[in-house]
Amino acid sequence: MREATGELNITVVVVTLVAVLVAFFYGVIWPNVKGGLSYTQNCNNVVCDSKTYNRATGKVKCKYYDNKGNAAKDIECSWKG
Repeated sequence: MREATGELNITVVVVTLVAVLVAFFYGVIWPNVKGGLSYTQNCNNVVCDSKTYNRATGKVKCKYYDNKGNAAKDIECSWKG
């Protein structure tokens, strides 16, 4: 019976540890990853004005257009030109 109790304790510890790791991932890491992916996707769908290039930051001001062709927002992207 003691062996079964020990295995149950280890199972509880492992399940708790996995739950903590999953909560940490979705609470801390995932928002940063999602924001980076969103920024990259938005910068791939923009129209940039090369006159707004800032040498100090290496960024240029761009207009992001949504799927309907409406100007959704202004963002800064890395200059690829």
